Amino acid sequence: MAAPSMINDRRETRGWAMYDWANSAFSTTVGTVFLGPYVAGLARAAAARAGTSTIPFFGLPVAPDSFLPYCISFSVGLQVLFLPILGAIADYSHVRKQMMQLFATLGAAATLAMFFVRGDLWWMGGVLYIVANLAFGAAMVFYNAYLPDIASEDRRDRTSSFGWAMGYLGAGLLLLGNLLFYQFRERLGVPTGLAVRINLASAGLWWLGWSFWTWATLRPRHAARPLPIGTTYLTVGFQQLRQTFREAYRYPHTLRFLLAYLVYNDGIQTVIAVAAVFAAAPLIQGGLQIDQGTLTMIILMIQFVAFGGALFWGRLAGRVGAKRSLLISLAIWSIVVTFACFGLKGDHRVAQFWVLGACIAVVLGGSQAISRSLFSKMIPPGREAEFFSIYEVSERGTSWIGPLAFGLVNQWTGSLRPALLSLVVFFVVGSVLLAFFVDVPRAIAESGQRKDVEVVTGGAAGP
Repeated sequence: MAAPSMINDRRETRGWAMYDWANSAFSTTVGTVFLGPYVAGLARAAAARAGTSTIPFFGLPVAPDSFLPYCISFSVGLQVLFLPILGAIADYSHVRKQMMQLFATLGAAATLAMFFVRGDLWWMGGVLYIVANLAFGAAMVFYNAYLPDIASEDRRDRTSSFGWAMGYLGAGLLLLGNLLFYQFRERLGVPTGLAVRINLASAGLWWLGWSFWTWATLRPRHAARPLPIGTTYLTVGFQQLRQTFREAYRYPHTLRFLLAYLVYNDGIQTVIAVAAVFAAAPLIQGGLQIDQGTLTMIILMIQFVAFGGALFWGRLAGRVGAKRSLLISLAIWSIVVTFACFGLKGDHRVAQFWVLGACIAVVLGGSQAISRSLFSKMIPPGREAEFFSIYEVSERGTSWIGPLAFGLVNQWTGSLRPALLSLVVFFVVGSVLLAFFVDVPRAIAESGQRKDVEVVTGGAAGP
């Protein structure tokens, strides 16, 4: 029997946000810091032992440093293919919580198994990342889809921001512990490879362990729906998805927001992806030539400042509105990127980059959290997972456009700074689409957002 449909319950909201705390460790510890250099080093060693410059993977010669990027691209391709189908199945069957548990457990288990990646098993690092990243995206679809269920429209911006903030805080704390452990590994008598493998596995343990808090507090909203005779969840998922695409014309402003999000979020993701490259590159290439130790400290600072930044934007959205606060954040993104192109010079460039990193941290979580909450107000009831799967695909499936533009401009000009400036186009175009083509009240009206839910008294949603 499903639990009563209740919203704005403080206990459930905190439990929901703890999943952001749990799974963000995978993005930082595994995706950002440790896995890439470690697997590339193992692959280079394997190539050296074989006396070649490439490594064989499924019979194909692959450059050692290109192996993991190929795996990342493949995992994103799988997400684009499978996430909409999984979302449709979850919405039809009403087993959203169970599917979230399944994929979160699968992703955490794959991350834990990275402890065994060593020597000739270098290829297992890529395979496990494909599995973990696909499961990560799938679980996020069902997690995001819960937002309209746990928070009323007027509380959704702060609730979404609270989730993002907890994600940054949790990931930052684990990363801090991992970096300290790695830094003092020799004093502890731990070999470098073993230290990396322990840190990788710790992200899986963190992900799985904290997820139990979420599963203990998050209520299923509907009783599971049995399948019609002669059908499977897969065929029902395809039918549901086909029906949604047929009816897409009924939600024009939701689709326009999705287009705007696709554009400006590509700019955000590209800045995140290339910031470390820009910071570490030699001065002659337009970079800042910042050493790895300083860069690592800046990454940690960004994690903790982003915690407060996400909470700030949630409150700002409550005062000026979600759309307006989102436009303000995009304007700040444009200013930051423009300053990175024309400023950050001379002996004070490192100090200036610390300040610039703090500015990015302030808007980073806010722009993403408000985007999520704003989209949640524009989707039809009962199809949350389905629409959030398309949202997730929009975020990941086009994330090659910004890096391509950055790479082409850098190649044409021979400098990273004009390449950075090219990313302003994504923020400007996204802002124009959002400001002039998306009518939020109309989008909410078109979606038919439900109002007939019981609001829990004595416990407001949010922190």
